[in-house]
Amino acid sequence: MVTHFFRGLCLSLISLLAVASLWLGLGSAPALAELNDDHYDGNIFALYAGNGSIVPPRFNLAQSLQQDKPTLLVFYADDSRDSKQFSSVISQLQAPYGRVANVLAIAADSVPVKDSYAKNESGYYFTGSVPQTVIFEADGTVVFNEVGQVPYEIIDDKMREIFNLLPREESAELRRRPINEVNGELVSD
Repeated sequence: MVTHFFRGLCLSLISLLAVASLWLGLGSAPALAELNDDHYDGNIFALYAGNGSIVPPRFNLAQSLQQDKPTLLVFYADDSRDSKQFSSVISQLQAPYGRVANVLAIAADSVPVKDSYAKNESGYYFTGSVPQTVIFEADGTVVFNEVGQVPYEIIDDKMREIFNLLPREESAELRRRPINEVNGELVSD
């Protein structure tokens, strides 16, 4: 009977110490996610761009090219500082163009290693460096192919050419309409 009491007391103390150490943070390691390093942190679009919906892409390149829409193809690596920093640019581009163009973010590690690729396979365009941005017109013609962090404005200019939009300085900002806008205006009949 006494041994059951001491065993129960010891288990209670151990449980109390475990809860206390978790509460004080003694049992956890600090988060290592940083925008400016080459460490793997997880989905960079969710972590650094606030848009985890970009990956995985809804289509592969062949499916995208069959839809008669322009395609913005981006190769990235989750453990690349440049890709982490560039992820917010891709997210910003998806906002105005996401419904009229396909945005494909392809992890460089997922490109199959083959001797040759068809023109409708992403590996055909991958140069081996990240980030890499490739823009296709609706007919599949490549109109832009750059490696590195490309400024938003350069990609936006190319997209504006494809969609025959006015230059940025001559047009209103491309924004989505608010979905749940509250109208506080009184209107008389």
